[in-house]
Amino acid sequence: MTKIPKLDDLLNSEDTNGSIIELDNFIGELCNYGDDYSKLTEPQKLFYFNQNLEREINNGGFNQYFCNSSGDNAHETILSLKAIGADKTADILQKAIDQFPNKVVPKDRDERTEMVEQIEEAANEVWEGLDQKFYKYEDDLNSLNIEYVKKHKDLF
Repeated sequence: MTKIPKLDDLLNSEDTNGSIIELDNFIGELCNYGDDYSKLTEPQKLFYFNQNLEREINNGGFNQYFCNSSGDNAHETILSLKAIGADKTADILQKAIDQFPNKVVPKDRDERTEMVEQIEEAANEVWEGLDQKFYKYEDDLNSLNIEYVKKHKDLF
């Protein structure tokens, strides 16, 4: 059974990163780590998409993001980033998406992975530069995500 975090404690904690991680773990368990998004509210989904992006980019860059299941929601993640006010990060993700034919990332992971293999020689050069831009954190994603949760607290 998923343990519900004490939301007020998390939102008022000075350890923003710790709060983000705890919320992410809670939401991940709630939706069986992306296998059943129907169990999430819309704000929970947006939060989770943002965390998936950040986790994957920090672990292996855009190539890894697109090859893993988190890439299923690449287009929705543009919207989730904009919803929290992370426009610079949304722009970085859009430029990464633009490397795909017709600027469309396939929802199907097998199809997407095959496409990444076809485009990665040229795309990796662009993606690696975008990885570096992402790491600069021009948008304070932790603070923006916490503020978003505060605004939609009743849906978390």
